[in-house]
Amino acid sequence: MLLVSASGAGVGQFPQEWKDAQDRYERTPANDAITRLQSRIDRGEVTLPYDSRRGYLPGVLKLLHIPVSSQALVFSKTSFRRRLISPKTPRALYFNDTTYVGSEQQAGALEFVTLDPRLGAVFYILPQKQKAKPHFLRQTRDCLSCHLSGMTDHIPGLLVRSVYTDDEGYPLSDTPAYLTTDASPFGERWGGWYVTGTHGRQRHMGNSFAGMQGNKVILDTEAGANRTDLSRLVDTTPYLSRHSDIAALMVLEHQTHVQNLIVKAGYQTLFLPRQRFLTSGGVRQQVAAACEPLVKAFLFVNEAPLTDPVVGTSGFAAQFSACGPFDRHHRSLYQLDLQRRLLRYPCSFTIYSEAFDALPQPAQAYVYRRLWEVLSGKDHSKAFAHLSPADRNAVLEILIDTKPAFLRYRVGGSRR
Repeated sequence: MLLVSASGAGVGQFPQEWKDAQDRYERTPANDAITRLQSRIDRGEVTLPYDSRRGYLPGVLKLLHIPVSSQALVFSKTSFRRRLISPKTPRALYFNDTTYVGSEQQAGALEFVTLDPRLGAVFYILPQKQKAKPHFLRQTRDCLSCHLSGMTDHIPGLLVRSVYTDDEGYPLSDTPAYLTTDASPFGERWGGWYVTGTHGRQRHMGNSFAGMQGNKVILDTEAGANRTDLSRLVDTTPYLSRHSDIAALMVLEHQTHVQNLIVKAGYQTLFLPRQRFLTSGGVRQQVAAACEPLVKAFLFVNEAPLTDPVVGTSGFAAQFSACGPFDRHHRSLYQLDLQRRLLRYPCSFTIYSEAFDALPQPAQAYVYRRLWEVLSGKDHSKAFAHLSPADRNAVLEILIDTKPAFLRYRVGGSRR
């Protein structure tokens, strides 16, 4: 399920600065989608409506511009509120490109994770009690006690997990658990999730429960395949949608992974000017080590290809593909492909995020220069061989038209 954790550099690289950063994370006021919404509520500019059945959920999704079509249903008991989650009462997740909302049946509060450009992932709850001016409550210790660990490299971020669960939603012990990204094999995705949509001959772990035969885990992936209707598995009437759209899930796992890498690059390069022992060459090497994984993730270097088309059920794909900005040929990095890969034009839409724009200048400059090198044809290394000349040229033209800062770092002129 969606958890808050991170992907980043080890604490040992910048020991004191890293510890200071964690302390500042808890002390520093956030400036994110939730704090901005709270300010509008406090000033009386907007009213957050309360629904008698679902509390603040419909209203807050509308105010945060989070589509209902993004709904994903998780039945694995892998969150702090595991007692409320089961195959009969899955947790619902909703998201846009900055904010994630979690809702469980009978829960006393909604849960939020949103990306602050400086801090990374920030956590909130919103009590489901009707008030004239409801108040989002920032969470630190409770969330960070689980999600800032050695596994997460002590940087606040996001991740998606796939696990083998029994028919009550409990993860099976001594079985693999996968961190899901766009590089994950299709067959390792969505264990513990409901999935609606078709995907041809490809098989995933969703919609099914696992068991053990001796030391071997058994999962009937055929039974969970190509489901467009969940009515035989779960009653979806308490939810805003009857879908758990496969296209939304694919966007979710790509987006959270790249957002982690943006957070990682920011934290790793933030303290470089203070490292007096580093030469200028050492600084360049540290920046490259922090940012090259982000360049590769932006350009889908390790993406697992689709072997059959994927078709969702909720309308999410069409809504997402309609997002801009668009170039002069009406192309957008948000346009989905879902035939061979996730995006029609293989460069991540997260390049437009506040978090990327807030990266320290050395990190941002490195990423832009490397993108120019790859997309202009200067870099033809094996890592980027999956990008055809048409792919490179299309992405280059889209970025030239839609990302003005990109032009400052051109290498060898542009190709128009």
